[in-house]
Amino acid sequence: MQTLEILQNIWFILIGVLFIGYAILDGFDLGIGSLFSLLAKNDEEKKTLFNTIWPFWDGNEVWLLTAGGALFAAFPHAYATVFSGFYLALMLVLFALIFRAVSIEFWYYDRDRSTIWEYAFMAGSFLPSLLFGVALGNVIVGIPLDGNMDFTGSFFTLLRPYPLVLGLLGLAAILMQGSTFAAMKTTGAIQDRARVLTGKIWIIFVALLAAALVLSMILIPGSAARIPAWIAFAAVVACAWMTGNFSKKGMDGKSFITSSLSFAGLWAIAGSVHYPHLVRASNDVNAGITIFNGSSTELTLKVMLIIALIGMPLVIGYTIYVYRIFKGKVTP
Repeated sequence: MQTLEILQNIWFILIGVLFIGYAILDGFDLGIGSLFSLLAKNDEEKKTLFNTIWPFWDGNEVWLLTAGGALFAAFPHAYATVFSGFYLALMLVLFALIFRAVSIEFWYYDRDRSTIWEYAFMAGSFLPSLLFGVALGNVIVGIPLDGNMDFTGSFFTLLRPYPLVLGLLGLAAILMQGSTFAAMKTTGAIQDRARVLTGKIWIIFVALLAAALVLSMILIPGSAARIPAWIAFAAVVACAWMTGNFSKKGMDGKSFITSSLSFAGLWAIAGSVHYPHLVRASNDVNAGITIFNGSSTELTLKVMLIIALIGMPLVIGYTIYVYRIFKGKVTP
């Protein structure tokens, strides 16, 4: 294998790791936002719930920015195709994340309109939670591309059954992250509600995972032959079951860990099924974007790798430091 091919494979894995980090970390605060009205019933509980994510949410989104930046630099063709083809959907996600960030602040200080900001926070959390999975589903199953690797469909092209199922699966994973994190960080009524929700969500999660499996075997040729995907699938099911079991027993820390592992397993399945593709072409199997025809030059990938080896330990170290500082239960 040549140096360029090695670097292309390394960056495929590294970008996957960055998206896993984002999914696990920002997943719990997106999940808490989506479940907000189900977890908190009065202002004191709502403030407690906000305080569980207050020190973390903005730092968690750094992982998304880093992953997007790495995708742009390492695989610019894929970045250009996805961001131009999914423009409207991505603008919806962007505005949702902006309103979500603003609503957290305004809920505290604009008390006369706190209900409006609460709904904005929930909508700003729910919409990205659903659309991230829809976008990934389209990339995996394929979108119509022309000879220049440009998207030739419309917004409604993205709303097909397979991407929608993956969107719901991603939403369920995010909700499970949110409920397990809420149970781990709170006490009393919020914790009880979070445990009840976890017991329901993990079952829905496994059902959607089974539906995604069936559709993948039908719509994606060769996916059933990917042994690593089957191993990851078994691990995801086992972790989801343990999440529900640990939650039922009141072992909330372990429940959050297994929920996070199940989320990471979803990305492992996606990577195993999708490799070496970055964006499949639904209209022509030869027109898709892979890590080999869509990457930057060898020098770019090499310089980026050096920067990543220096920067990633700093990001990971900062993340660990923040979570250690703010560990423990959040109380009124």
